[in-house]
Amino acid sequence: MTSTPSNNNTAPKAPGIRQTMSDLHTWAGLLCGWLLYAMFLTGTVSYFKDEISQYMRPELHHPAQTPDPAEAAQRIVGQLGQIAPGSTQWSMRLPDERHATVSSFWRLPRGEGKGGRGFDDATFDATTGAKVAARETVGGEFFYRFHFQFHYMPVRWGRWLAGFCAMFMLVAVVSGVITHKKIFTDFFTFRWGKGQRSWLDAHNALSVFGLPFHLMITYTGLVTLMALYMPWGEQAAYKTPAQRQELTAETSPSVQPVKATGQTAPLAPIDAMVRQGQERWGHYNVSRVIIANPGDSASRVSVVRGEAGRVSMSPQYMVFDGVSGQLLQTKDTVGPAAETRGVMYALHLGRFGDVPMRWLYFIVSLAGTAMVGTGLVMWTVKRRQKLGNPARPHFGFTLVERLNIASISGLSIAMAGFLWGNRLLPLSMAERTAWEVHVFFAIWALTLLHAMLRSARRAWIEQFWAAAALLGLLPVVSAIVTERPLWSSLIQGDWVFAGFELMLWVLAGLHVWLALRTGRHQPFQRKANKRQAEPLTGDAMPPGATMAEEGVR
Repeated sequence: MTSTPSNNNTAPKAPGIRQTMSDLHTWAGLLCGWLLYAMFLTGTVSYFKDEISQYMRPELHHPAQTPDPAEAAQRIVGQLGQIAPGSTQWSMRLPDERHATVSSFWRLPRGEGKGGRGFDDATFDATTGAKVAARETVGGEFFYRFHFQFHYMPVRWGRWLAGFCAMFMLVAVVSGVITHKKIFTDFFTFRWGKGQRSWLDAHNALSVFGLPFHLMITYTGLVTLMALYMPWGEQAAYKTPAQRQELTAETSPSVQPVKATGQTAPLAPIDAMVRQGQERWGHYNVSRVIIANPGDSASRVSVVRGEAGRVSMSPQYMVFDGVSGQLLQTKDTVGPAAETRGVMYALHLGRFGDVPMRWLYFIVSLAGTAMVGTGLVMWTVKRRQKLGNPARPHFGFTLVERLNIASISGLSIAMAGFLWGNRLLPLSMAERTAWEVHVFFAIWALTLLHAMLRSARRAWIEQFWAAAALLGLLPVVSAIVTERPLWSSLIQGDWVFAGFELMLWVLAGLHVWLALRTGRHQPFQRKANKRQAEPLTGDAMPPGATMAEEGVR
């Protein structure tokens, strides 16, 4: 009697597309997740970077009525004529509904100026034209710059690293959509206290809530720096100096260089030029005035349109003869490629909208930050169930878990500490702006050290409480060390200061809630059947598990 041989050597079935995309989604999200969380959170607050900068300079008061931009421009030109008479270029940002002062910078011979960078700057009172005395601070510009070029490294390297992370984010978003076949259904389903299932529900809901925004913000972020990441097309198309000048004119409002004659000549009234821009674009929609070769017979003045009311960052400006005041050129349109870039850039920055639009960007971007954070936490939640001894995990798991803590709760502490540094560092301190940033990174490093020394549970709870305390007490400290207490801001109707400090209390409350939820949390254990109540191990799947869960196990 012969027996049929068993087919025990059959090759295992190859993973399907959803399994492959699940693995790609998991590792693309994890490998860059910590940097992506920081990029998302600092980018989120950057939608209010101008308001953050105002809060960090409490000596500057916002007048009840916005100063007239044309009159302010004329006043500041007179000041620059005394401060920087030999400069080859003056530039000033005019007041609008978000800026009450005039920020100016002027070029100096190479090697001079702040840090030898060849320029100097100052802030002026738009009403009086006087140079204002306010504390040195990097303001909200730090968060804006950090979110796409980081710090303590060459700018080019930082932007390359941000682009690498953004590409991973794009891969994670697309692969996540493919992986979660029930993602839209799960958006309306959230189960509290179900451990891994709850984290997946939260991750799904946050992902779907802002899915179009997440795709847009990631893709447009890459497009804004496409010339850095893929310069070969530009290098092939624009080879001569004249062609490169043409490219600059398409993408930048800078005045094209005109050789100075050496013959002195006074500037024509600047306010008249600004008023022509106001008539064309709106009273408070002239953002900047750039003057090349001031005081020379070959001077040129560029009046630049603001960003409000148009979904494009492509430059629009008017060029005047600086001596006669005659209009020489009006730049209203650019080519299709430059306009496409301008639209992508504007969609990413969100500066075209008013306050409600900025809040919408802020809320959806904050949901994207939470999406990244829940994805990082879910990785550890899933893999903890598979550890041989969850009480003594291996080093790789411990490292990921501690990096999660420092990247999420630790970043909140560091950002609050940055604001504390602004209030407490001595006003006369040398390199004060640099020390504000040093404080941020020193506190962030300490949160990682704290996370490594404490158990994961205690580290989460303690850092959430620390963030809540720093955020909640900042308005109190500000009332003590400055002349802008919250009650005074409310009485005066100063909603930049009052709104900022009220928002600090809202965020403090959020961190209190997170600390309390973490403290009350008990590890979830699902009963396998009526006779057994043990945690799931191995490849066992809970009843009703989706293909998404099965794919990422």
